[in-house]
Amino acid sequence: MGVALSAVMSALEALAPPSLAEPWDRAGLQVGDPAAPVDAVLVALDPSPAAVAQAALAGAQLLVTHHPMFLDPLPQIDLSTSQGRLLTRCLGEGVAVYCAHTNLDRATGGVNDWLAQRLGLREIGPLGRGEPQVKLVVTVPAGYEAGILRALAGAGAGRIGRYRGCSFRSRGVGAFEPLEGAKPFRGRAGQGEEVEEVRVETVVDRSRVRAVRAALAQAHPYETAALDLYPLEGESAAGSLGRVGALEERRTLSDFATWVGRVLDAPGVRFVGDPMAPIDRIAVCGGSGASLWREARAAGAQLLVTGDVRYHQAVDARQAGFCLLDAGHAATEGVALECLATALRDWSVETGSELRVEMFREPDPFHWVAPAEC
Repeated sequence: MGVALSAVMSALEALAPPSLAEPWDRAGLQVGDPAAPVDAVLVALDPSPAAVAQAALAGAQLLVTHHPMFLDPLPQIDLSTSQGRLLTRCLGEGVAVYCAHTNLDRATGGVNDWLAQRLGLREIGPLGRGEPQVKLVVTVPAGYEAGILRALAGAGAGRIGRYRGCSFRSRGVGAFEPLEGAKPFRGRAGQGEEVEEVRVETVVDRSRVRAVRAALAQAHPYETAALDLYPLEGESAAGSLGRVGALEERRTLSDFATWVGRVLDAPGVRFVGDPMAPIDRIAVCGGSGASLWREARAAGAQLLVTGDVRYHQAVDARQAGFCLLDAGHAATEGVALECLATALRDWSVETGSELRVEMFREPDPFHWVAPAEC
């Protein structure tokens, strides 16, 4: 019978919360009914006609992709266009499409963590701006704060830099009057009550707010907890677009570029910088991340590995003495397939859902040729 598509979506959103996506992105369900049953999933980089055809051939009711089917709203569904025909085929074959895009790039354990690990980096840290945070404030009757703090920490609240479980507590007196029909923790309807309470303050990454609120609702002894959320100026160490780390041993730029091409199975690579430049600290951003080269340099990296490097970005980086390595958009994001497939397979085992997960790789859309020798 399979599991509901909505359950699979929840598993994907636990890995890559939609709130991490860029404002222009269209991450999430592209086509399909959240209530429809799913027992097989195909994972691909793009929602291409070939991927949809393969999903239908494999008996998969869900196609999970990194790139979205729709980036711009459709003014109309014209069945004579390529998008219209693709949508028609999805509906006709009963294939839903779900996309995890820039939210998967930013997610902990997402594309860029996988890319950094694939390139052999250690001591991996964030590159670029992190995720916005909020301050959560909740009051709890004295003596119950320990349980609340455990629930908050378990849902991911209280993480500041390399520390977790961070909170501040102060004591005070809470006052309330239960109304008719209420089920108060203390007191009775129509009578004012005062309780010694503890005010708990902690920080929460924006993408974790929903999970934290759910955990708090389960753990709090009050029927309705007094909860405040305040936006903060600071950022989390998580949720950054790229990653930076160190190589086990120093290599030359030329040697490392050749090795990256093999590891990522790229049809070709190009680089900016002295071929003999020593490289031991690397930044990565799968897809199109060349705009991060200044942040990478500030983080102590000598090289940024990415795709889609533009000419003027290359010129600016070269003049600044910084190296860029362009292995192509598809090759630097190819790890997304393993990332998504592994997450779904692990979830299937944990839940006993017996979800069948397969991957579909298409060739790079570019053909590479070497110039003829004179």
